[in-house]
Order: sequence, then C-alpha cells, then structure tokens
Amino acid sequence: MYHPHLKRFLDLFFSLMGILVASPVLFLLSIFFYVSNNGKIFFIQERPGKDERIFKVIKFKTMNDKKDAEGNLLPDNKRITKIGALARKLSLDEIPQLFNVLKGDMSFIGPRPLLVQYLPLYSPEQKRRHHIRPGITGWAQVNGRNAIGWPEKFKYDIYYVDHLTAALDLKIILLTIKKVFARDGINNDGETTMPYFTGNS
Repeated sequence: MYHPHLKRFLDLFFSLMGILVASPVLFLLSIFFYVSNNGKIFFIQERPGKDERIFKVIKFKTMNDKKDAEGNLLPDNKRITKIGALARKLSLDEIPQLFNVLKGDMSFIGPRPLLVQYLPLYSPEQKRRHHIRPGITGWAQVNGRNAIGWPEKFKYDIYYVDHLTAALDLKIILLTIKKVFARDGINNDGETTMPYFTGNS
C-alpha cells in the first residue's frame, strides 16, 4: 500500500537531499540566468495545487521580457534565451521546484500544475487531476510531454490519480530520466511551450 504520508515523507527527504546535492548547480545557473535576463533569475507564477489551492511555482526564467513596438510581449520562441533553451532541453529549469516540493505545494510525481485561468475550463473529470499534489514530472510527461494534445494529457493525469502506486512512481522516475537524456517530447510541432488550453468544446 502506498500511503499518502509515505509519499510525502519521500518527497520531503529527497527534495532536501536534492537541494543539498544540486546547490552548486543552482548557484551557477543563477549566475547565468542573472546575466542573460538582466538581473532576473526566477520565473514565479501562481498555479493551482491539491484541491485547487493556489500556490506560487518557481522555475528558472528561460525567457526574456522583450516586447514589440506596441508594448506586447513577443512570441515565446522569440523570447527564449540560449541558456533558457538549453535548460529546458535538460529540464534544468525545473530544479527550483525542489523548494515547492520541500514546502509541500508539490510532489516529485503528479499532474503538472497548469495555469489558474484554466480552472473554469475543465470538465468534472479533468478537475480530478487536482485531487492530489501536482508534480515536477508525471505520467503525461513521460508519455509525450508537450508533444501530445490536451485531451491525451488530461487522460494520463486522471489515470495517474486513479492508479497511484509506488511502482508507478518508480516507473515514471526512470522514464523521466530516459526522456531527459533523449530530449524526447519536449515541444509540440516546433512550439516552445504548449498551446493554451481553451476548453473542451
């Protein structure tokens, strides 16, 4: 039996160990992002977590804030920095989320935390992805990441919610490591990020 308290204990232990081990990398990446983003290191944004409770997710800032002549942000693929692109390919931009896991906002494994504005757009079935803590990686990420569409992504999320076991978590961790090194499924048809979810109609 995979008790929620055991999952939380493992998250707490390994996030603390991860922060300690990754601290030199965190320091070096912070310097690189500080230089490439004119002093801005982190990307912080509100996301819904377990039971739709809002928290602030933290990642390295992989895109600059360049705007067009009308003051609008340029498209994502125009704003991503060289260090940001490399960090995304290697999933290094996710490392600061270890602090979210340590705090209890997130788990290592779970549905990825999405944008707050998506909350009213989910079907009742899709809303069940919020029955557990969101994760740094998840079943949807190892089955396509940004290379699959929203309906498939949500199906994988709900599958994980309904089949949460230690064996499945271990499988996801191993597949995540494999996909990071294979750089597989990162983008959707050349897009830097997933297209916005606009509902189920």
